[in-house]
This record gives sequence, C-alpha cells and structure tokens, in this order.
Amino acid sequence: MSKRFDNKVCVVTGAAQGIGRGVALRLANEGGKIVMADFSPLVEDVLTEITANGGHATTIQADLETYRGARDVIDKALDTYGRIDILVNNVGGAIWMKPFVNFSEIEIEKEISRSLFPTLWCCHAVLPTMIKQQSGTIVNVSSIATRGINRIPYSTAKGGINAMTASLAFEHASDGIRVNAVATGGTEAPPRKIPRNTKPSTDEEKGWMNAVVDQTINSTFMKRYGTIDEQVNTIAFLASDESSYITGSTIPVGGGDAG
Repeated sequence: MSKRFDNKVCVVTGAAQGIGRGVALRLANEGGKIVMADFSPLVEDVLTEITANGGHATTIQADLETYRGARDVIDKALDTYGRIDILVNNVGGAIWMKPFVNFSEIEIEKEISRSLFPTLWCCHAVLPTMIKQQSGTIVNVSSIATRGINRIPYSTAKGGINAMTASLAFEHASDGIRVNAVATGGTEAPPRKIPRNTKPSTDEEKGWMNAVVDQTINSTFMKRYGTIDEQVNTIAFLASDESSYITGSTIPVGGGDAG
C-alpha cells in the first residue's frame, strides 16, 4: 500500500524536539525522505529513531536565524536527494514570557530573530528550487499566540509568518507551489532538553508564565492543551497531496481558539 509521502523529499526544521521531532517521525513513517535541520546535536537521536524503523533521513546542524544557515540546509537536501518536495518550517518559540514593557531592546530583537527569521530565510532559500521544479509545498508553523498576553514580540513574529504565508501563496501559485500555516495552540510536550531560556525563573516570572497558561486554556473552547500528535496531524495533512486545493491559509489548531 502506498503512503502519503512515498519518495517525497521533506525538509523539517527544528526537528530535534517537540512538534518538529513529531513531524519528522510522522513523515518518515509515511515514506518520506527526511532532511532534519536543527541547531542542536539532539537531532542525531531522531535520525537514529528513523533509521531504526527502516526510514530514510539525514541531518544538518545549522543556525537558521541566519540566511547562511538556511542556505546550507537547502543545499544539503539538494546534494543528498536532488530535489525538495516539502518544507516544514518549525523553528521558533517564545524565549521569555512577561509584560511587553518589561522586555529589553535586545530581548525583543532576539524573539523576532528566533521566531520570524528562520521561516523567512528558509522560504527564501527554497523558492528557487521549487520554482525550477514548478512544484512544492511549504507548511509554516505559526501560533494562536497572535492574540495572547505576555509574549508580544513572539506574537508579532508569528503574525508576520501568517502574512508571509498568505502573500507567498498568492505570489507563487502559478509556480505550482502551495504555502499554508498551522497556528498551533498550547501543546503538551516533554520538558525541553535544551531550554530556550537557561536562566532560572524568578517568582514574578513564574507568575507571568502561569498567566499565559491560564489565558491559553481559558481561550480554548475545549479548555485543555493539545498534544503533539494533534498538531502533527494537521501539519502532515497540509504537507500532503490530500490538501491539494488549499493554499494561503492559516489553520488554527487550538481547541477553538482562532488566535
């Protein structure tokens, strides 16, 4: 029986942990050839999981906050497999959670660099290949936090991804390229092996974080966090040919919270 991603070359960024890891495992299990990019060497553990199950994958450690890093990832995929069918842009995530007035200038810049530029750079780097192929699918991981508290710079970055998704889809539909996004809601995940912010939280910072959790749950109709699999399900659907007449859309997966 054929699988949804048989012989599809799939680039997955942020593949070492969380949703990115889940996407890489799912696409590999469904026949994809996976290029996993991450800044962390933990991505090699995911490679071991995939190959142990008979899947095909390779890895590259890269700083996707830089254009050079994004270019290196695309070059690795082309050098290894000769084409790119799917790009899943998963890198991002709030580093700090606190009222906007408490962010420093450098913290704001770091949030934007972490959660906007990896997607922007990777889209820019992959487009020449997909245009030449006259085919390709891009799935950007956004967030329902575009309407949320205590993470305004992160929310701003994800709002930018939503706008980029719609505009890229409009601009490149004639090239056979589809571009969509998944706005993830609060998601239960194991503790990060490498935290985004290594500095211990103060009691005040823990209070701000708890306020985000409460707001996230209260904003959903279902009054709970989602699971990694619930996010991966929609990402994989948008990456597959099952969504062939969907482009330029940001689909919220947040238990009813549209962001």
